[in-house]
Amino acid sequence: MRIFEKLQALDRRYIYIVIALAIIIPLMIPYNSDVVTTPPTENLYQLIDSYAGRSDRAILICFAHDAATMPELYPMEIAILRHCFERKVKVFTITFFAAGAPIIDFAINTVKEEYPNIQSGVDYCNFGYKIMQMITALGMGDNIATAIDTDAEGRKLASLPIMKDIVNYNEMNLIIETSGSSAGGVWITYARSKFGANVAVGVTAVMAADMYPYLQSGQLIGMLTGLKGAAEYEKLVDVFASYRDDYFPKGRPFSKEILRDPSIDKLINITTQTQAVFSPEEYKAFYAKYPDKAANLSALMKEEDGKIVFDVTKITPDEQKALGYNLWTALNKKTYNILYKFKTARIGMNAQSVAHIVIFLFILIGNIGYFVTKAKDKKV
Repeated sequence: MRIFEKLQALDRRYIYIVIALAIIIPLMIPYNSDVVTTPPTENLYQLIDSYAGRSDRAILICFAHDAATMPELYPMEIAILRHCFERKVKVFTITFFAAGAPIIDFAINTVKEEYPNIQSGVDYCNFGYKIMQMITALGMGDNIATAIDTDAEGRKLASLPIMKDIVNYNEMNLIIETSGSSAGGVWITYARSKFGANVAVGVTAVMAADMYPYLQSGQLIGMLTGLKGAAEYEKLVDVFASYRDDYFPKGRPFSKEILRDPSIDKLINITTQTQAVFSPEEYKAFYAKYPDKAANLSALMKEEDGKIVFDVTKITPDEQKALGYNLWTALNKKTYNILYKFKTARIGMNAQSVAHIVIFLFILIGNIGYFVTKAKDKKV
């Protein structure tokens, strides 16, 4: 009884400290946790993936937010751009918010660092900040190059290689709007209703309830909901789009069976991975792709428990140079280490989950303490 009385009288500053630690520790010391993907996220992923390698298909991402909602929306934009760059999907970006223009540049440049072969005007195109969303949305239904005219770099859109086979919504057949408030309204009203374009949204968690009716009616083909939706999409990209082996050299197709396979655990670990581990057969097949570098590679390997192991953190810059860019990149991929910028939503979900559990415990203890104290007061 007395412990509940003490808890009721606990200085609230201690509660704030505990909640702060519950958020900070998982952010600073990530742990591996699984994220269960949901149909709205999977549907969006599959539609984008169906455009892979096609010159006559493209997507448009509309950045309809400012910096205030970046913690939830920016990770999903990074994940979608990464998916497009991995699978050679043409991607266009636009914003009707002046504050959204630098966010587009930041997102593209962040992802592009890991894809040196991706080119502006060829693989992606940023329309930049435009005004009059309704008129632009209608105009693109007839001819994108006429409605937009020039991109963010001042280049004539019609002259860019990316526009080959891209005319209107028949080809740019998916618009994704990321927003901290109501999203997709203009695109649903004009691009979908008039021209039949597919529309999806990425929204903050508090806005999701407002968007479900559009999802259930089929007006939206998919939706990413807050940090959870971004974390789901990050996982799908790791398991499918960025996956490479002899059977799927350009990424593998979506499969629910694979998502249930325990073997994907090593692909989605968000803790830092530094070792590339091969069986003797896997190693033989691996170095056979780089016959001129095989000697340099073999000099760096170690054998542990019948496995061939490379610790990439112990390979010096000179040794990396001797291996060459392609081999070094391939070896790094075999560690299955995910760069921090491609797992921020999952790290954030860890912190969010721990914080929610702590808050729930405080509420539970607080309510028990309240009723115990009330019962004691009645007896007195």
